[in-house]
Amino acid sequence: MLRFLTDEHISGRVAAQVTAKRPDITIRSLQDWRGGELLKAEDAASLSAAAEEGLVLVTYDQSTIVPLLTQWAAVGRDHAGVVFVDERSIAQSDGGGKVRALTELWQRANGLDWTNVVAYLKR
Repeated sequence: MLRFLTDEHISGRVAAQVTAKRPDITIRSLQDWRGGELLKAEDAASLSAAAEEGLVLVTYDQSTIVPLLTQWAAVGRDHAGVVFVDERSIAQSDGGGKVRALTELWQRANGLDWTNVVAYLKR
């Protein structure tokens, strides 16, 4: 089952709006998940915690997450999946666009195994 964790660069309102629109979609925001304990944590800590709970990380942060994924792959370490959002496809200020795109992604890919999958969110 596809379950999301949005990182600190995505407003917590996105998770709240996805839940309001589709309560069957599990989505957490880093701001609220685990009482916000991983805010400002190293990316490896967030990705590791997400993997422990089977949450696919949703992030704009390609500059640090991509090298981390490369390191993990080199040592055979799994993650629960990562969905990158790019400013050119969905602006950070476009909360509604992220809500629609995440909902559509969930509808298309909910039944798939997301272990070690990397995808890009599109409008």
